[in-house]
Amino acid sequence: MNLKTLQLNWIKPLVFVVALLPLVLLMVNASLEQLGANPAEKILHETGIWALRFLLLTLLITPLRRLTGWHDLLRLRRMLGLYSFFYACLHFLSWLLFDHVFAGTLAWQPIVSDIIKRPYITVGFFAFVLLLPLAITSNAYMMRYLGGRAWQRLHRAVYLIAIAAVIHFWWLVKLDISEPVIYAVILAILLFLRRYRAA
Repeated sequence: MNLKTLQLNWIKPLVFVVALLPLVLLMVNASLEQLGANPAEKILHETGIWALRFLLLTLLITPLRRLTGWHDLLRLRRMLGLYSFFYACLHFLSWLLFDHVFAGTLAWQPIVSDIIKRPYITVGFFAFVLLLPLAITSNAYMMRYLGGRAWQRLHRAVYLIAIAAVIHFWWLVKLDISEPVIYAVILAILLFLRRYRAA
């Protein structure tokens, strides 16, 4: 076992714990009633933004591996991707709860109508639906079952998901777009690095 592999054995559990901290902090603030004037909006924002952050961190792993030569970093990519899916699930469930269940509209018609009529929800739901098969096939068994090439083709959808997630955030923000612009620039750089490598 080389030094980098040994370091990763320590880093993986650390990343696992650190990735849970946003949820822990959100729960603590909720229990202390410190989520601001609109707790539902705060929960929606935090779960959504962390889903996007972990998605971008997942995309960062490959260029970082190429830059550092630390190939074992790829072992972090699946964990980060699953955390992105985890927070995306919390984001989606929060939307269902706050916008429909607690509003007394837990029926298919209002939910579908919301998805169709509000563009930022449409593109966000599209990203979430695309993320589902990636999460389901993230394990080694599914990689063997699908075959390496088919698995890779499927998981390239992560770039489309990231684009849709940034658009979802951008369209959601009504006034100050500085934060979604930052994520859009980060994503553009990551897409450029992938294109540059492929060229």
